[in-house]
Amino acid sequence: MLQGVTIIDPASTFIEEGVQINMDTTIYPFTIIQKESKIGQNCIIGPYSHIINAKIGNGVKIWSSIIEDSEIKDGVKIGPYSHLRPGTTIEKYAKIGNFVEVKKSIIGEGSKASHLTYLGDAKLGKNVNVGAGTITCNYDGEKKNTTIIEDDVFIGSNNALVAPVKLGKASYTGAGSTITEDIPENSLAIARSRQKNILNWKKNRKIKNKTI
Repeated sequence: MLQGVTIIDPASTFIEEGVQINMDTTIYPFTIIQKESKIGQNCIIGPYSHIINAKIGNGVKIWSSIIEDSEIKDGVKIGPYSHLRPGTTIEKYAKIGNFVEVKKSIIGEGSKASHLTYLGDAKLGKNVNVGAGTITCNYDGEKKNTTIIEDDVFIGSNNALVAPVKLGKASYTGAGSTITEDIPENSLAIARSRQKNILNWKKNRKIKNKTI
């Protein structure tokens, strides 16, 4: 604190010996920082965050999240309620948002997974947008498989990416798709059933029930 780190409430903050925190970083209450974690300058950590053996760059914001054995580079925003599991690297200016879990993956510079997502054994390029409710189906019952998502890909909401699979540069997927095959560059993949509207269904249902 004498060297320029702000700890809002030392009585509710827990920092293990061996942790390194650089100046102009602020640690909010109910935060736990353990093992050999290293935190850069101008970061905001907490409240209610748990950092375990992580390397965190400059200008990072982490809000109410768990980070284990991972590397977070400059300008990244994480949380609230994110979980970064071991082997994860988040490149500069990426965003990992609400209720997102990342395991043994690389999230490229400027890429975003803003909410309700699981990314396991995945390699994301730059400026990828991952829609809400997307998951990588990385385990086939015997082994873990890799999902590769190249630069500038846009993934629609509620997608299941069944690994091993590759999404080519600047490709798109439609919302609600289950992707089982590689997608070429600059292409749109849609993998869902067609919508069928049954007209007057409610009225006809009432008539049928009355006659039973």
